[in-house]
Amino acid sequence: QLQLVESGGGLVQPGGSLRLSCRNSGFTLNLDDYAIGWFRQAPGKEREAVSWIRRGDGSPYYTDSVKGRFAISKNNAENTIYLQMNNLKPEDTAAYYCALDPDNPDPPVSWASYDYWGQGTQVTVSS
Repeated sequence: QLQLVESGGGLVQPGGSLRLSCRNSGFTLNLDDYAIGWFRQAPGKEREAVSWIRRGDGSPYYTDSVKGRFAISKNNAENTIYLQMNNLKPEDTAAYYCALDPDNPDPPVSWASYDYWGQGTQVTVSS
């Protein structure tokens, strides 16, 4: 069974960096066979897509507010997807979730369309 485990969150000062990891602990899978995404949810706000890669595409996509600062990647050998976050801002504070789907959610930013989720990891950006 696919089980996603996230790590890497924490408290960081504005301008700092974090790298989030999302590893499947259930079994070895080919991440190229899945659409993958990172989402975040701040208190009182809806869950929003941060970055995603469509299955069969390979190209990364980003929401406008993180373009140039965040980078999504995947490593099949490590069974892990990553979100490198640089130049973090207080408005990036949220719980971050990774998600996988065997199909291509349409639209890819629709969190409800992803079948598999991690438990979430908290990112707090504050001085």
